[in-house]
Amino acid sequence: MSQPKPALLALEDGSVFHGLAFGADATIAGECVFNTSMTGYQEILTDPSYFGQIVTLTAPMIGNYGVNPEDAEAAGPKASGLVVRELSPVVSNWRAKLSLGDYLRKHGIPGISEVDTRALTKKLRVDGAMKCCLSTLPLSPAEAVAQAKAWRDMAGSDYVKDVSCAQPYVWRSDDPDNFNTAYQPVGTHFGDAPAPAQRFRVAAFDYGAKYSIYRKLVRHGFDVHVMPAGTTAEQILELQPDGLFLSNGPGDPAALPYIHQTVTALIPQLPTFGICLGHQMITHALGGSTFKLKFGHRGGNQPVKNLETGKVSITAQNHGFATDTHSIEGKSIVVTEVNLNDHTVEGLRHKELPVFSVQYHPEAAPGPNDADPLFTDFYRMIEQRKAGKI
Repeated sequence: MSQPKPALLALEDGSVFHGLAFGADATIAGECVFNTSMTGYQEILTDPSYFGQIVTLTAPMIGNYGVNPEDAEAAGPKASGLVVRELSPVVSNWRAKLSLGDYLRKHGIPGISEVDTRALTKKLRVDGAMKCCLSTLPLSPAEAVAQAKAWRDMAGSDYVKDVSCAQPYVWRSDDPDNFNTAYQPVGTHFGDAPAPAQRFRVAAFDYGAKYSIYRKLVRHGFDVHVMPAGTTAEQILELQPDGLFLSNGPGDPAALPYIHQTVTALIPQLPTFGICLGHQMITHALGGSTFKLKFGHRGGNQPVKNLETGKVSITAQNHGFATDTHSIEGKSIVVTEVNLNDHTVEGLRHKELPVFSVQYHPEAAPGPNDADPLFTDFYRMIEQRKAGKI
């Protein structure tokens, strides 16, 4: 059995964490962030919203259930690197096809284990997300710190162009490789609700969408036409969709004026639902602005309160930017939901148009399924528009 090699993680402030290498032999720079989810490392790694980021997982042991095709949220990992406290030496799950280390090695992604992730997470919470360098190759701490400092800032970066699909396509509901059927534990009724008989065509902008979004749309009665981020409003309307969906994605929402313009043109004409970056695109399209959070919201246990119903939901989130509340004051926008940890905006709706959005991920179900009814709300909104009621 080969001996593990040393690795290091260097932050732009000069802090250096030493550990053991796994995954690919590589040196990569990016933004260091943390995620508090207890499970779901494969979903996290393959979430395109993590493009350009090196993810620290706060759960102490990672990799024990391996990796499998069904749980992927993209064709491969999109995060730049992975930081963990302990990498499980064995894989113990009947669904596993690869170990986590082999999966990262296959896709050229470096990882580091045996890091004090509690200390690293506390530093990021106190000082904010930082530029960093992760290396599983021979590299001095000084060289790693220099590479971290030289990496471009997340603010002002357009990463959507790096993760969006190149051509339009239809997410086939009958393709077994799309894994559209909900995973149903034996003895439960989770995910067995039948889809509506009438199906609506939805144009889904791919800003870095997770596959689970398309799966949820299919299960809730939609024929999903996936469109590249640069698709124009005219091209969308040629499709004659019944509704418009705006996906999640990476980078700075303020750095996407071409998307702002397209969404501004489309929302008066189509019922629209946006999540995460899509929520931020609606913010900008309606004349608001966004700002960078200190360390972001990343995890499966974020409490969100609906101000209209008083209901509190436990949500899954992954974002580093948020809507500026003051920027939407006096506009035809209602703040529908807020984060109970820091009171940032988590949901919006337009006062007159059939347009709404949430900052979190309703398709993600790391245990709680509190946000799943939002897809039903989108379906009913389109149904009402077609009936001439809105």
